[in-house]
Amino acid sequence: MAFDIDEYAATSRAVRFDDLDLDHFRDNPLPADTLRTLRYMTDVEYHTICYTRDLLTTPSHADDDVARFMVTWNREEFWHGEALAAVLRVHDIEVDFDQLKANRLKFGWKDALDPAGQSILGRLVGPDFIAVHMSWGAANEFTAVSAYRRMAALATDSVLAQLLRRIAQQETKHVAFYASQARKRLAASRKAQRITRFLLNHAWAPVGSTIMDRSEVRFVFGQIMSGPEGTAEARRLDGNLSSFPGLSGLQIFTKAFSKLLADGAPPSPA
Repeated sequence: MAFDIDEYAATSRAVRFDDLDLDHFRDNPLPADTLRTLRYMTDVEYHTICYTRDLLTTPSHADDDVARFMVTWNREEFWHGEALAAVLRVHDIEVDFDQLKANRLKFGWKDALDPAGQSILGRLVGPDFIAVHMSWGAANEFTAVSAYRRMAALATDSVLAQLLRRIAQQETKHVAFYASQARKRLAASRKAQRITRFLLNHAWAPVGSTIMDRSEVRFVFGQIMSGPEGTAEARRLDGNLSSFPGLSGLQIFTKAFSKLLADGAPPSPA
C-alpha cells in the first residue's frame, strides 16, 4: 500500500506526554542504566535536525514528497526528544541545546564536512541517491522502532513503558514512508540496488554511532540487543531489509550488533 504523504502531513501531531504522571518518577526513580539509555535516545532524537541539514545538499531535497516528509518527520523527532528530556528532567538530568552543540563540536571537522560529503555523494550517484537515502532511513527507523519496543518490554515502570510505546507507534509511520519509497526506487533501478547494497553493507552502523562515543553506543545496544532475544530481533530486522528489491541476503543488523557487542566483551581467559 502506497504511503499517503498528504494524510501524514495533515494528521501529524507531537507525541503526547502531558497526560502521563511524570512526577511519579520522583518517588519511583528509574535505574541508572535506564536513564543512561534514555539520555542516548534523547540526544539522537534532538540530532535529527543535523541529519536533515546534511540532506538539504542532496537530490532528496528536490523531491516534493521526500521534502514534505522530512519537514514533518523532523518535527516529530524533535518532540520525541522533548518527551524523553521531560523524563530525564524529573531525575535532575538536564538536556539543553548548548550541551548538544558542544557534543557535536567534539567531532570538529567531521561535523563540518558531513554536508559536503553528502553533497558530493549525491552528485556522484545522481537521482539514485534518493533510493540510498530512503533505504538507509528505513534501516535507521527499523532500529528505532525495535529499540523503543524492546525498552518498553524491558521496562518495569508502566509510565515509561507507555511513553516508549507511543514513540514507537509514531516511528512506525516513519518506517512506512522510508520503506515504501525505498522499495519503489530500488525496483526502478538496478544501479540504485547495487549502490545501496554496497553502502549499507560497508558503511551502515547503529543509530547514534556517528554522534556518540563508542562506549555509549556499545552500552545502549548491549542493553537492547544482547542475548538470544536480541539476536532474534537483529535477524528479524535483517529479514525486513532483505525483502527490498536487490537487498536479499543482507545482514547488516546481525553483523553490526555482533561486532559492537563483541568489542565490549571481556577477554577470554588464557
